[in-house]
Amino acid sequence: MTYRKAGLQDVETLMQLRKTQLIDEAIAPNCNIDAELRAFFIETLGNGSMVEWAAEDGGEIVATAAVVFYQFPPTYTNKSGKKGYVTNMYTRPSHRKQGLASVLLGKLVAEAKQAGITRLWLGASKMGRPVYEKFGFADSPNWLEMDL
Repeated sequence: MTYRKAGLQDVETLMQLRKTQLIDEAIAPNCNIDAELRAFFIETLGNGSMVEWAAEDGGEIVATAAVVFYQFPPTYTNKSGKKGYVTNMYTRPSHRKQGLASVLLGKLVAEAKQAGITRLWLGASKMGRPVYEKFGFADSPNWLEMDL
């Protein structure tokens, strides 16, 4: 297994893995999101506002993990206001239960620290929750959503 940062040359593969991840999480593919995904990956990987790591087996990407960097107003509990959102944590079924997600999450945490991030957050699937909890992530009562 080799680990590397994903780049613009990986956009098409990252798009496919993201769509597979969404379907695995029971989010129905009720529209075509290719153009939006392509634009997102090109922009965020290109400007450094997202770092995505990939695990490769025989030259094929089999797992990914990303952190998107955001700047919020400083608070008393986060003086820099910098936060990172962990996303695109996905491992192909053939490579699950091998510790790839934990290795990739460790790389994201190191990236976040290097970028001056002091707080990470994420939305966890039922399958992913044990990985995050082992790493020290805890439930937060402060995160609510609203569809517009």
